[in-house]
Amino acid sequence: MSAATASPAPEVVHVGLGERAYDILIGRDALRAGEARLAALGARAAALVTDTHVAALHGVAVTRRLEAAGLRVVPCSVPPGEGSKSFSELARVTDRLLEGRIERGDLVVALGGGVVGDLAGFAAAILRRGVRLVQIPTSLLAQVDSSVGGKTGINTAAGKNLVGAFHQPSLVIADTSLLDTLPARELRAGYAEIVKYGLIDDPGFFGWCEANGRAVLAGGPERDHAVAVSCRAKAAVVVEDEREEGRRALLNLGHTFGHALERIVRYDGARLVHGEAVAIGLVLAFRFSAARGLCDAAEADRVARHLASLGLPTGLSDVPGGFGSPEALLDAMAQDKKVKAGRLTFILARGIGRSFVAEGVPGADVLAFLAAEAARGSAP
Repeated sequence: MSAATASPAPEVVHVGLGERAYDILIGRDALRAGEARLAALGARAAALVTDTHVAALHGVAVTRRLEAAGLRVVPCSVPPGEGSKSFSELARVTDRLLEGRIERGDLVVALGGGVVGDLAGFAAAILRRGVRLVQIPTSLLAQVDSSVGGKTGINTAAGKNLVGAFHQPSLVIADTSLLDTLPARELRAGYAEIVKYGLIDDPGFFGWCEANGRAVLAGGPERDHAVAVSCRAKAAVVVEDEREEGRRALLNLGHTFGHALERIVRYDGARLVHGEAVAIGLVLAFRFSAARGLCDAAEADRVARHLASLGLPTGLSDVPGGFGSPEALLDAMAQDKKVKAGRLTFILARGIGRSFVAEGVPGADVLAFLAAEAARGSAP
């Protein structure tokens, strides 16, 4: 590629966590720029953990990048889908990494979406009591959310992400050209996590999303900008509250509802993928806030209209095959990680960009709200 046509240098977002600090490289062709960073980590080998779908699309190219950085590559593939975030796949991945002689000074490289990132990150956290991790997210959702911040884990029958560890990466390479192969549905799902950052504490960014959402999904500079803004927002929260003891809980806006819906559909991606569950959860969080007199109903309607305009689900009636019952959803929420002393915690809002942590929400209030939503449907 000539200098005249070369992609611009990637944007760098620094996550300042002292001895655990790392950079996020963002932009088209960030992988090429990341070769020197990978080499500088001083490892001898890298376990490339991916799923079979991503391996077919990007495995060869990324392997070449790792080898160009002087690394011996140990390939490890898992089936695509949320089902791979399990004890059985975790055991299989760690066994493969040990067979491949991955040492403490080596790297585990997660190439894929949030499922691969969470699974590979957890394997890195427990292998030999801690191996360095590099995240190369290939989905929009992973680039703006799950690859940053050090949360790793697997699912159990009791709920989503209930077994895991905090394990910060040593480097994140968010090469936005990898998103060109994503299906439209996956792009839309990732977009829900972008909108979340505006809804938490940046109303100006939400307004930008309203004006540029279609351009973000189409690709180009708007997408790169949205990824960079999202990563900066998440990095700032992670630096302030690395282990989710306070402010970081705000990043779960929409997730208490969303995770419960995922459990109800048994993590069946054909019915509901994570970002779609989050989109419904965002709308429900604002509608619940309005029902409790915390924000104007017009704010909740605005959130629903924007997400619906881009083809995202916004209500319980949008769950293919049904959502179960209000009682089943409430029971699923009881296993949420934010539950304290058996009482529910939600991220609610006083308006767009004015979210806060609400502890001790009575289950009866939640049940009444869910019953009303079940009757209402998804229309704003």
